[in-house]
Amino acid sequence: MKIGLVDIDTSHPRSWTPILREMGHQIVGVCDGGAVHPRSYVEAFVQEHGIDRVFESLEELAQAVDIAIIHGCNWDTHIDRAEHLLACGKAVLIDKPLAGSAADLMRLVDWSQRRARVTGGSSLRFCDEALALRAQWAAEGDEPRTAFVACGVDEFNYGIHAYALLAAIMGHGAASVQHLHHNGQRQVRVDWADGRIGFVNIGPSERWLPFAASVVTRRSIAQFTVNTARLYTALLEAVMPYLTGQVDQPPMPIRELIEPELWAIAARCSWQEGDRVVRLDEDPT
Repeated sequence: MKIGLVDIDTSHPRSWTPILREMGHQIVGVCDGGAVHPRSYVEAFVQEHGIDRVFESLEELAQAVDIAIIHGCNWDTHIDRAEHLLACGKAVLIDKPLAGSAADLMRLVDWSQRRARVTGGSSLRFCDEALALRAQWAAEGDEPRTAFVACGVDEFNYGIHAYALLAAIMGHGAASVQHLHHNGQRQVRVDWADGRIGFVNIGPSERWLPFAASVVTRRSIAQFTVNTARLYTALLEAVMPYLTGQVDQPPMPIRELIEPELWAIAARCSWQEGDRVVRLDEDPT
């Protein structure tokens, strides 16, 4: 498939491009809004990676590609860019975080109901370690009851990985979120209606911290640190069959996919409002 890259703000385009090529796809061009890097960076990027074109607009890019990948670090632009590309009949992969407001996330749900081919989010949602544990628990008739996950750097742009890892371990359908404490980093509690509990530790750290989890099930305790060498491949292996049309169903329904972002938004609402419990059937924005 012919792929176009939109807003190459982060390190992900550099890392994903060789993986996509190994999967047999062609990166045909880049369209960058200039929010982070100057034009000279974009021109150097396409030259370094052997990419043919720098598109001047999303309209130009849409005419030349089958799939667009939105990499911009300003998550408030993701939905508008995606809307334009989906209207042109293109499949769209949105890098994490999918969006920064509940209203924008609900637009993704609406598009998916109209059979738009769109997916994305954090690669931690598809990490090998969590998926292997879930398969093991299913085979043994076990399930996670309490989980603690952590990562560093920030509360949302990078912190979304911790929420996504919790979702990968515990599954979807959380009922409420509450901010518990701030000691330089933030501690957040996520509750499910059946009594399962997840704890997330996110926020600024002096250096990059690995993605880590401790999980208590009905029968065992599991602890792991995620192998980051496989993360991008795991994500792309999960989403590309759907985006290319090889399969009709997305790797997971959009309503489940957006939950980590909704949890993070609810957590922010909680700490801004005296650490109250925020139910997920509210409308945090």
